[in-house]
Amino acid sequence: MGSINFLIIFVFCVAMVFFGIENTESATIQIIPDRFEFQAPISIELIGAMGVGAVLAWLFSVWTGIQNKVADMNKERKVKAKEKEIKSLEQDLARLKEESEKQKQLLPSTEE
Repeated sequence: MGSINFLIIFVFCVAMVFFGIENTESATIQIIPDRFEFQAPISIELIGAMGVGAVLAWLFSVWTGIQNKVADMNKERKVKAKEKEIKSLEQDLARLKEESEKQKQLLPSTEE
């Protein structure tokens, strides 16, 4: 699997180099109109945009992972609470069965 990942990344990088070689014309990017703008080759701008997109995708995956971890912790807490409740109910049932047996022994016999 590692060699397949390497091959995919290598092909992508070679394609980006060829893209950069072919797109050397400058373009202007306006971050804030009439305030902050700069000129750079189109290829650099697109590579930068892909980098920003990759960082945002990574941040989103981290955020999703954190949300999943919190959800799992909540589920685990609920399961532990239910297990505790089940154990308590089983103890109550055992106690009630014992009391029922004792009361049956105290009742007069129905045999004649």
